Amino acid sequence: MKVVITGGAGFIGANLGRELLSRPEVDEVVALDDLSTGSRANLGGTDIRLIEGTILDPAALDEACSGASSIVHLGALPSVPRSVIDPIASHHANATGTLEVLQAARRAGDLHVVSASSSSVYGANRELPKRESMRTAPISPYAVSKQATEAYTLSFGHTYGLPTLAFRFFNVYGPLQAAGHAYAAVLPAFIDAALRGVPLTIHGDGEQTRDFTYVGTVSRVIADAVVGRVSDLEAVNLAFGSRTSLNAVVDELADTLGGRPAVEHVEPRAGDVRDSQADNSRLRSHFPDVSPVPLREGLEATVEWFRSLPEYAN
Repeated sequence: MKVVITGGAGFIGANLGRELLSRPEVDEVVALDDLSTGSRANLGGTDIRLIEGTILDPAALDEACSGASSIVHLGALPSVPRSVIDPIASHHANATGTLEVLQAARRAGDLHVVSASSSSVYGANRELPKRESMRTAPISPYAVSKQATEAYTLSFGHTYGLPTLAFRFFNVYGPLQAAGHAYAAVLPAFIDAALRGVPLTIHGDGEQTRDFTYVGTVSRVIADAVVGRVSDLEAVNLAFGSRTSLNAVVDELADTLGGRPAVEHVEPRAGDVRDSQADNSRLRSHFPDVSPVPLREGLEATVEWFRSLPEYAN
């Protein structure tokens, strides 16, 4: 089978592409990416074919999807803070872009579509753990755009019979996740700062919690979904019910690095949720055998990858 990954040169996409190519059922993986946040270097040493283009271009989508069986739609403009600064850009990339991908899937013969939503859609709803049946209450433009992503995806399942699956990601981390820019996710930002010997920046008191999920686990689940053509007319959390504070992450990093990094606390950020933790019952109903990588193991693999980069060489 041929699988298309939008955003395939990004952090999750490049990890997923490698996982898919390890499966005997998958013959070809095509990454469609405009390289705005992804990188050619992420695909180095693989047989993933890169088509440089945007998901807002129907012609590029049609080229990528020709002869494909499935599309994994990861292409998006990430980051809550980025969306606060430029909500229009987030909407175009994440909402309109998803609609273009779904239309392309229909044109290509009703392809199986797996799309990436976000735990941010739960927003102001503070009940834990987060169940898919709960009221969503997005509090940032990014969260609104990801709610549109999953709503469009599921609506195409209801309206057109398209086989679809919308995953809600919870703080995915791991190798290939970029740091050193204004919109870096918290774990790569922490590791980058620690390896450079500068204080880790925590917005708020550090007691906010997240359900961190290692990218290798996420890639295995998505690959299982693609190979098994798993679909659902409701959104599915892709996380495993862990709940770790940022202060506890610093403790884990201290053990991993062999020394406690300095920490600087600054003001909380607009649009950030306080706590996040997934109920994984629906996920387990589809993928009962999946075993998540523990946080310590995932952090060790991520730190090892960072240390392999030239900029962190001693």
